[in-house]
Amino acid sequence: MEMTSMSLKRGCLAVEDNDRVAPQEETKKRKVADCCLTNSRDGLGDDSLHGSEEEPGPPGAESAEKDEKNSCAQVQDEEEEEDSLSETGEEEEPESFADMMKHGLTELDVGITKFVSPHEGFSGILKERYSDFVVHEIGKDGQISHLDDLSVPVDEEEPSEDALTVLTAEDRQQLEELQLFRNKETSVAIEVIEDTKEKRTIIHQAIKSLFPGLETKTEDREGRKHIVAYHAAGKKALAKVRAAADPRKHSWPKSRGSYCHFVLYKENKDTMDAINVLSKYLRVKPNIFSYMGTKDKRAITVQEIAVLKISAQRLAHLNKCLMNFKLGNFSYQKNPLKLGELQGNHFTVVLRNITGTNEQVQQAMQSLKETGFINYYGMQRFGTTAVPTYQVGRAILQNSWTEVMDLILKPRSGAEKGYLVKCREEWAKTKDPASALKKLPVKRCVEGQLLRGLSKYGMKNIVSAFGIIPRNNRLMYIHSYQSYVWNTMVSKRIEDYGLKPVPGDLVLKGATATYIEEEDVNNYSIHDVVMPLPGFDVIYPKHKISEAYREMLAADNLDIDNMRHTIRDYSLSGAYRKIIIRPQNVSWEVVAYDDPKIPLFNTDVDNLEGKPPPVFASEGRYRALKMDFSLPPSTYATMAIREVLKMDTSIKKQTQLNTNWLR
Repeated sequence: MEMTSMSLKRGCLAVEDNDRVAPQEETKKRKVADCCLTNSRDGLGDDSLHGSEEEPGPPGAESAEKDEKNSCAQVQDEEEEEDSLSETGEEEEPESFADMMKHGLTELDVGITKFVSPHEGFSGILKERYSDFVVHEIGKDGQISHLDDLSVPVDEEEPSEDALTVLTAEDRQQLEELQLFRNKETSVAIEVIEDTKEKRTIIHQAIKSLFPGLETKTEDREGRKHIVAYHAAGKKALAKVRAAADPRKHSWPKSRGSYCHFVLYKENKDTMDAINVLSKYLRVKPNIFSYMGTKDKRAITVQEIAVLKISAQRLAHLNKCLMNFKLGNFSYQKNPLKLGELQGNHFTVVLRNITGTNEQVQQAMQSLKETGFINYYGMQRFGTTAVPTYQVGRAILQNSWTEVMDLILKPRSGAEKGYLVKCREEWAKTKDPASALKKLPVKRCVEGQLLRGLSKYGMKNIVSAFGIIPRNNRLMYIHSYQSYVWNTMVSKRIEDYGLKPVPGDLVLKGATATYIEEEDVNNYSIHDVVMPLPGFDVIYPKHKISEAYREMLAADNLDIDNMRHTIRDYSLSGAYRKIIIRPQNVSWEVVAYDDPKIPLFNTDVDNLEGKPPPVFASEGRYRALKMDFSLPPSTYATMAIREVLKMDTSIKKQTQLNTNWLR
């Protein structure tokens, strides 16, 4: 098939991406702060910001039915309060969202200008409902993760279900206070009602399972049996309890692996939020959880999680409490999961209210299957306001620290929380970090962290003040600049040479980039060609695109031959990225429907509950395109959908389209 590049500027599409780019190192598992970088929750690929404030969890998710409901309600109330704050800030802005987004970025602003296929585009709406976007992780074994088994592995040494419900709320509170040395007592005695040896055993198991660090013994007191809990080794035991990697030695069987792996199904929550909720219920720190990749909020996602020495029984118990979560497919293994180990993600996407004819849809999807799409970094890599993240990255690389501070803190046009707007106004008026910080109810966002750093180190030491921000979040800015350069250069490469390999292009042999020579051109396809993200450890194509890289960086006062920074963290080694991606396992169908609120396919939970798949009429008021495809890690599903619809995926354009449609 002869491929020609096309540059089309059409209308727009209501889309958000769900596949985040795995960060180069794992950020500590922290609480997500909603005002981060003034981007939308889905705004930054994998580089979203995590705060570190830990909140107390409920008294225990393993309580009796009545207490269990109270515990569930307590955590859900906390979540609702957080959501309320994150969504509304202090007040609603009088300006409409559409007006605010007039100042946002478009694809053109970040170098996204080309398409690979000559087919005619059409319009459609993505994520009209979050359930229209479903992501299944593809594990390191190449298997697509599904939640299809809620059973708990049988383990002879596992505490029984009775052990998890035998303690009253008052018992648990006293034991927790004892465990954390919060009361003056040296022990807690629990009377055994209806005394039997089995009942005593269950209470012993329950205390040791739920309160590691406590030992138990049976005592006779006034002719009645009591289970007495006490500290085994004083303050040393407390240190173990507080340690993140506490092995829970008192209750963990030696015969099984230290990590419980499970499949997490979640709706409308991002991965870090989900882990924070789980850790609250389990009364553990979030950093005992591990995963292969983060998934965004506005979707249904299914992925594998591992947790250190928390039993499958305790995890399965959470299914009784949690809304919009389901845990299953439990197994015990020796090792945790590591970021980047996944092979990719499988997407099931519904585009509603499409305008294309069946023939147009067929052409578009056939092209996606056979040719693919340009592997651009998606819009969420660059932020949603008038100050793109790549501008901050460029200033860091230029060592322009006053500009870095100004770009992050200055007032800006665009959609922002009310309290953040007030913080920026205060900063512009006073240049007093302490005064501006008082305007922020959420201190864990980047703005809050930078202001805290400026208060601590002073305005003359911006480098140290900026260093208070977690490393991954700082690196996100310069990765955004690399992405901006890469997008722009790929568009130019396709503009100048089309969609076929040419001498001087780069291909990978293993992890090493080599040039395509004249005599080898016919041995390669466009799907083999890579282009570099700028850095000190990459080579550039041997044709005029090499000079284009040099000129683009020179225009930004950067030397392409010297990408090492005076601060080691900000030295860019570079990397290679394929310019065209061909999705795998592509399939699609066009369905008719009348009710925009009905789901158009079954989820894993629907299947577990035995719900029959939806039945479609031959005709309806609306038509939808249901598409399935798999992508490798670090690729953006929105860029695949962009190629199908030939539409700008930026929030600015989406908002304009939807506002006009509503009018």
